[in-house]
Amino acid sequence: MRITATFVKRSRMRADARKNYAHLLAVARAVITEHGAEASLRDIARRADVGLATLYRHFPTREALLEVLLRSAVDELTSRAGELERSRSPDEALTSWFREGVAFTQSYSGVVNLMAAALADPDSALHASCVTLRSAGARLLLRAQGEKMARADIDGVDLFALIGALGWLGDQPSFAPRADHLFEIIAGAILASGSSRAKMSRSGVPSSPIQRPHAAASGPDDA
Repeated sequence: MRITATFVKRSRMRADARKNYAHLLAVARAVITEHGAEASLRDIARRADVGLATLYRHFPTREALLEVLLRSAVDELTSRAGELERSRSPDEALTSWFREGVAFTQSYSGVVNLMAAALADPDSALHASCVTLRSAGARLLLRAQGEKMARADIDGVDLFALIGALGWLGDQPSFAPRADHLFEIIAGAILASGSSRAKMSRSGVPSSPIQRPHAAASGPDDA
């Protein structure tokens, strides 16, 4: 009986911990969506009605929190590269993924700066996710280059940098109205002149607008 009571107590504690974690993460997502990646961690703790120490126990750094918030979106975008590779022509797959990558960088204001810094810092909580994302784009680029559908003088690093640049531009109020136009210019420049997508872009045929994704998140079952 004593063993059973102890087991039930621990199970309830784990359930409470998962509930508290999910609540804290939901509040963090709302605050960061509202105020950007540099949102106050103290404000997140206050809105979640927990102490700052509790927030730091789950997320010791701002990057650790953002990594959890962005992880599922990164995984989805990485998987999306594989789907496009199997279902689309090389130029269409590259352009579609490039567009979705730009939308991803606009999920939270200021995330581009953090991702750029994380790529240069192997100790960053965001480093592995950013490298994985960059590699997914590089594979699509190489495939398009192999079919002579993309210019040969850029690589995966350049592609990722262009995603970040367009993401930053779209996040600026003075440039946001021209986000789609700027995307078409850059996408057309990436593709080789013989590509069907490049011809469509340069003929003025509009494509679907960049839409910001809903950032999902997943978290561990810990206390």
